[in-house]
Amino acid sequence: MVIYLFFISMRHGRHAMNFRLFHAAVFLLASVPLVAQQAASTSDVQNPWITLMTKAAAHAKQHGGRTPLLSPLDRTVVRSAGLPADMPLVPVKQLQAMGIHVVPWTTNDPEQMRAVIRTGVDGLISDRPDLLQRVLKEERAANPNNETLKRFVVSAHRGGRGLRPENTLPSFESGLDQLATELETDTGVATDGISTIWHDQFYSPQACRKADGSAYTMENRIYLRDISSTDAAKTLICDVIHFGNAQKNDASLSPVTVAFAKKDGMPSIYAPTNVPQLFRFVKFYVDYYTTGAGKSDPRAKERAANARTVHFNIETKIVPDVSISSQGRPVPKGFENHTKPPQAFVDALAGTIAKEHMEGRAAIQSFDFRTLQLIEEQYPKIQTFYLTESPKTLSSDFVPEALRVKP
Repeated sequence: MVIYLFFISMRHGRHAMNFRLFHAAVFLLASVPLVAQQAASTSDVQNPWITLMTKAAAHAKQHGGRTPLLSPLDRTVVRSAGLPADMPLVPVKQLQAMGIHVVPWTTNDPEQMRAVIRTGVDGLISDRPDLLQRVLKEERAANPNNETLKRFVVSAHRGGRGLRPENTLPSFESGLDQLATELETDTGVATDGISTIWHDQFYSPQACRKADGSAYTMENRIYLRDISSTDAAKTLICDVIHFGNAQKNDASLSPVTVAFAKKDGMPSIYAPTNVPQLFRFVKFYVDYYTTGAGKSDPRAKERAANARTVHFNIETKIVPDVSISSQGRPVPKGFENHTKPPQAFVDALAGTIAKEHMEGRAAIQSFDFRTLQLIEEQYPKIQTFYLTESPKTLSSDFVPEALRVKP
């Protein structure tokens, strides 16, 4: 069973429980690479992503759900240095022929963006939607009749954390300012049953500080499941700069959030937010540039038009409740599971999407496929997004048996 490990990113100086980087670590450290396979054009051996998504699509269809999407690690779409030469790649065109859209994560380098885009993917998740828009503009100019590029999904990762502190309303405002067609984010479940927005199972001391000025460290970290959404907003301010030189927390750069915070009674524009509040904020953003203070802005019309139809790609951040990894290593002390069970995530997140009638604009993604199967069974109108990284993981008991790929 794959575990949730402590991953250290030396480049950004971050020590956080980062689920996607954890999967990358498992992938890069795997000692036995998979045997090379073709893209399942033959009848004998199938590509692991084809196998997974064939089963996932069948499950969704069985329950009257929509065809799920795939979100693989970008390095499994375009082979890069350091990866096994015999590792199978995501067969983009074949998946699309099955009706499955492919939107990889998380690409920030312009040349890597260009390489991934040229595989024909349907979109891309990035911390820098501004850079992605620039590359996309160039690709569209070079290929004016390419229909995939015309409808390409520009997904702002954690709101676009390369420009603003992640998963805060200013980050989502920035993502909208960059005309991202999708806002990507992460959720936990608070004590009041609200789907709260944050990446890790606790509010990270590297990104957040105590509102009262007292020390906030790993030793007294607050888990999302142990605090209400209201108390989290009063207790923490998540404005700490820790992700590169382009990331800014200047309030003057976030005028819509400043106006919204005053209207919504937020103690800080960088207070932890939640899914219901995010939906309200995007509606407010549209009004701000349509009839509000921003209506005279030269970019008002295009910003309002984009925000009016922007989609949401919302992840359930569930930590596997295990003590031993698939490679026989114990879970590091202090990093055991502190998340709610899958059904609690479904009730909080899918329940909110349904209540707000956002089924047509909000998809739910996860590495934990239990969550996605429950959504397909209980909320079939909501699109599901299968997050993957290592093909090795798809054959482990991290994946429910019904979806597991045979090694």
